[in-house]
Amino acid sequence: MILVHHLNDSRSQRILWLLEELGLEYDIKRYERDSVTHLAPPELLRIHPLGKSPVIEDGSFIIHESGAIIDYLIRKYAGDLLHPTPESRAYEQYVQWLHYAEGSAMLPLLLKVYVDPLGDGGAALQPRINSELNNHLGFVEASLEGKTFLLDELFSAADIQMSFVGEIAGSFGLLHQRPNLTAWIKRLQARPAYQSALTRGGTYRLAD
Repeated sequence: MILVHHLNDSRSQRILWLLEELGLEYDIKRYERDSVTHLAPPELLRIHPLGKSPVIEDGSFIIHESGAIIDYLIRKYAGDLLHPTPESRAYEQYVQWLHYAEGSAMLPLLLKVYVDPLGDGGAALQPRINSELNNHLGFVEASLEGKTFLLDELFSAADIQMSFVGEIAGSFGLLHQRPNLTAWIKRLQARPAYQSALTRGGTYRLAD
């Protein structure tokens, strides 16, 4: 059975959601962030030398990185679910979204997470960070125009992978002028599998 090493309030929530969408059985090993530093506990280092989450174990495989985990689960267990056919043009868009989430879109959001607490010490970086946030969030907002999901009417694992970007942006109040992103996140969070993953996973403040 698949084992998910799950850290509260983290990217691993996406993996629980994907597993619920696929209807797969899985176990969870829970880890809690430090209440002061919000960092992952050192126990995660026993699973992988980076000490990060998500990590899954599936038989003899230990896999880290959200995109790699999603790709593995889709290839091994999804059949025709949650992705376009590989021969289609939509499949190339699907792959781009899978990589774009962590390869590009999350960078300015992470910079905001780390730089905002610096106050005046980070002031010189703020214009560049805000410019990149507007660039990336504007791109996703425009990409969702007239669509239900990133691939038009097809809900896919790309939506799951990209959801963390939208949720983090929402936690900073960056979606108020982005109605397409706001509606998309609400649709994702209303899915029964998303709600089931919340029940299984525990505290996830980005769903508030």
